[in-house]
This record gives sequence, C-alpha cells and structure tokens, in this order.
Amino acid sequence: MGRVIAVANQKGGVGKTTTAVNLSASLAVAEKRVLLVDMDPQGNATSGLGHARQATGAKQGSVYDVLIGAKTVAEVTRATELPFLKLVPSGQDLAGAEIELVSEPLRETKLRDPLRLVTPDYDFIVIDTPPSLGLLTLNALCAADGVLVPLQCEYYALEGLSDLQATVNLVGRSLNPGLDIEGILLCMVDTRQNLTEQVANEVRNHFGARVYHTPIPRNVRLSEAPSFGKPILLYDVASKGAKSYMDAAREFLARHARPKAEAS
Repeated sequence: MGRVIAVANQKGGVGKTTTAVNLSASLAVAEKRVLLVDMDPQGNATSGLGHARQATGAKQGSVYDVLIGAKTVAEVTRATELPFLKLVPSGQDLAGAEIELVSEPLRETKLRDPLRLVTPDYDFIVIDTPPSLGLLTLNALCAADGVLVPLQCEYYALEGLSDLQATVNLVGRSLNPGLDIEGILLCMVDTRQNLTEQVANEVRNHFGARVYHTPIPRNVRLSEAPSFGKPILLYDVASKGAKSYMDAAREFLARHARPKAEAS
C-alpha cells in the first residue's frame, strides 16, 4: 500500500512545488512507483513535468474531475518522461472548486476516497497543495498519511509553520486521526546569510529529528528547469539542485523504510 504525502506550506514562494516535482522525480529515478497529484490551481507541478494545465471541460480530465466524481484517478493519470513517475494534472476548473465544493457533504474527503483506490499501485503518492489553507489543501491533508513542509529560512516562514502545525493538529484530531508533520525540508538555503543559520537552528530546536539533514540550496539551474517542463534531474543532473534533491530522496526513503520484521 502506497504512502500518501502532502507537500504543504501556506506561504507561497518557499519551494513547495519545486520540492513536490523534484522529490517525486528523484524517488522515481530510484525506481519507486510515484504518483504526483497537482492540487494547485496554478498548475505549476503539471507544467513542471511537461504537461499543459487541462482546459475547462477537456476530455482528458484533471484532478478537478476526480473531486467532483466525474472521473477516477486512473482515468486522469498521465505518463511523464520518467517511467516510474505518473501525474494527475491540475486544470483550469480547479480554481473554482473550493466554491463548488463548499456546500457538498463530506467535502473534505473528495480526494481521499478516490485516491485510496490507486494506493496499492504506487510506493508513494505526493500531493502538491496550493499556498493557502483552504478546502483544496484540507482535502490533501485528509487524504495524506503525513505532511512534508518545505521551509524557507526566514522568520516569516516560521510564523506560517506555526499556523500550518495548528491546522495539521486540528485535522489530525477531527478528520484524519494521527496526521502530523513528518518532515521539514529547508529550501532556498543561502549559507552566506547569518539569518539562514539562525532560522535553521530554531526550526531544529523545535522540531528535532523531523527536520531533514539535507538542505536545498538556492540554485539557478533549479529555477530554470520548470520553464523547460522538466524536473532538475532531466534538465541538469550535475547541478547542485539535482544532487540536493537526490540526497533528500535518499533521506526520505531511509525515513520511510519498513522495519525488517514487517518487510519479511
């Protein structure tokens, strides 16, 4: 049964989609079966893997069609350049989904139940969420087994992390028992700045082992890759960004390794 990970941070511009795309790609290169679900109406994870955001009413469908029950996850899943990585794309309709779903019964589980049908087909399902704590993000949190938070090393990001932790705790108590922040990945790290080290230390003091040892640096090649519709591994595998996400993927896999007794 695949593990579902929501990549979430209510603050924009912190490397959330970059992490969702490149961590998924790095896991796929390690021959893990990965499904990336783009729950952000902006569709950046979709375009970052070389697909166009689905137009309104497109036959191929998108995650919006899954949320309204018009299509299954399998029906809207797309292939990518990496054999082990599949994509559920975002679509233009997704922008209005929060308003459409607000009066629906069980509106928080519109993603969870369809996603359960395909979890046996994957090792990991990664959900890229919008930079807000609205209904789309709530659906991702209700569907997830754990939350991975990309965090930029600045003080405003710490405030946002506190709000996200409160939301995750609330969802864990009422809608998805046991949900918690299982990992924090420091992104856009600039080691030349003292503030970076101060914030990193504060996060580690508060969250301890949940903070990844691997930092993701600011990297020009990493910023360029989305405009070419490729994860960094296919755009420039020798770049610092690619190496960092590969290291993060190794750490991710080590954290999610099954106990020997369970694996036997």
